[in-house]
Amino acid sequence: MNRVNRVAMVHGILLSLAMCAVAGTSARADEPLAVGFAQHDITPDPVARTVWMAGFGQGRKATAVHDPIGARAVVLQAGGKSIALVSVDLIGLFHDSVERIRKQLDGFDYVLASSTHTHEGPDTMGLWGPNPATSGVDKDYLGRVEAGAAAAVRAAAARAERVDAFFAAAADPTLVADGRQPHVKDDEIRVLLFRRSTGKAAGILVQWNCHPETLDDKNTLVSSDFPHFTREYLEKVFDCPVAFFSGAIGGMMTSLGLEVRDEAGKKLEDGTLEKTEVYGRRVGRFAEQAARRAEPIRLTPMRVRSRRLFLPQDNPIYTTMFTLGVVDRRAFRWDGSSDSATPTAGRLPMGRMAIESEVGVLRLGELTVVAVPGEIYPELVRGGIQDPQDPAADFPNAAKEPVIFDAVGSGKRMIFGLANDEIGYIIPKSQWDTKAPYCYGRTKPQYGEVNSLGPETASILCDAIVRLLNE
Repeated sequence: MNRVNRVAMVHGILLSLAMCAVAGTSARADEPLAVGFAQHDITPDPVARTVWMAGFGQGRKATAVHDPIGARAVVLQAGGKSIALVSVDLIGLFHDSVERIRKQLDGFDYVLASSTHTHEGPDTMGLWGPNPATSGVDKDYLGRVEAGAAAAVRAAAARAERVDAFFAAAADPTLVADGRQPHVKDDEIRVLLFRRSTGKAAGILVQWNCHPETLDDKNTLVSSDFPHFTREYLEKVFDCPVAFFSGAIGGMMTSLGLEVRDEAGKKLEDGTLEKTEVYGRRVGRFAEQAARRAEPIRLTPMRVRSRRLFLPQDNPIYTTMFTLGVVDRRAFRWDGSSDSATPTAGRLPMGRMAIESEVGVLRLGELTVVAVPGEIYPELVRGGIQDPQDPAADFPNAAKEPVIFDAVGSGKRMIFGLANDEIGYIIPKSQWDTKAPYCYGRTKPQYGEVNSLGPETASILCDAIVRLLNE
């Protein structure tokens, strides 16, 4: 074979390989998507046994059930991969619980377990028992929750069917209040609508950024709070199952203090079922409006990147609760790096304490989902970290954390808060404010830091998420 023929042959082989590679990529992008929805009831019985309610102060005992709480799962399947997303109507689940849920499930490439963060459900973290020194967790009930979440995932997988996906996002600053300065909101609702080939809706996933606490601290009825009415509204309109996921709710995003009126124009009060229902349906109508103008979105190929990491625990209240056994999760000794930490032999380590948590990034075709293990402040997600910082802030000239959605880019995106863990508030270090003089001329500190691991949490998490996004 002469040189010209050899060159032609090599060129032909390379061209064929390139065409095969392009065809393979296209096939993966066009893989059919199957999605399944399911729910499993996890409602406790406050008559049969004591249920300590989570989310406000200690000693709030449930007296009855207003609406059932559940674990709602969405399973996505494509190209031989299976991803499960499950949301429970609870204040939060520690990473240890999430690991126990995962151990009950086989055949999934990734399982993401999150909480809506309702303040009207059972204590699953230990912080809201009869008094500050006693855990409010019923371990038998917690085991039921973990089994129920796994059961919902298995049922959703069994019901998976071929669907087309549609996505929409819309903002309404009047739909959520910001309870802390500086006032920065993630006021965008994000909706995934799945339709069968007939055009009928097969399921809806809603992601919204607001504390489910409209019933307030005097309520003693078990409830998923406003998400119950949001889901109920959408299920009736679209005749399909609905899953609700909370997003960037730190800072804090709330319906308390938000003006909500009924159809007659009467202003509804915080802590009432009337306001909770009207607000929930208002969120549902907003999601409906977004869903009706949703555009097709490709959710394949599906890729997941997650990273387990360690976070220093510098909250003295949390340390005391670890010592007393009120909080029951694995403790480590902080060794100066988020990559590793030394397991403790006893309840607490000698030296600075650390906990293990997790961050994740789901690349679902054109959609990016970021999984954050707590209540992240919106300015860390959407931007708006105060600059220059208030001169009274505790850490002058603190470096600004990378903004998550800036790293995601301009594509379609969702943020799942309280995902795979609940570590509390995730606060920009430059806005940390526990020492006098206080920011904005205040005479006392704002609420937030008291329920945060510490000022280093945000930078460690945001840096880890950006690294995953860049992989």
